[in-house]
Amino acid sequence: MVDRAKVPLIRLHDVRHTYATISLRSGVHPKIVSSRLGHSKVAFTLDTYTEDIPDRDAEAAETISGLFLPRETD
Repeated sequence: MVDRAKVPLIRLHDVRHTYATISLRSGVHPKIVSSRLGHSKVAFTLDTYTEDIPDRDAEAAETISGLFLPRETD
């Protein structure tokens, strides 16, 4: 099936990791991702999967600053 689909062979664990990372990056609430992965604590999900998303920190800073400071326009 992998050859026919022309996709790389990856482990099932890698599929879980990909799902979690893409979901969190797309803005799916961490509680939902955690629940779907069967984790008992959201903290575990966040500790495990958010280190792959370093740009989220800058994104959060921009979002919060936008609440207090007017956005610059070109």
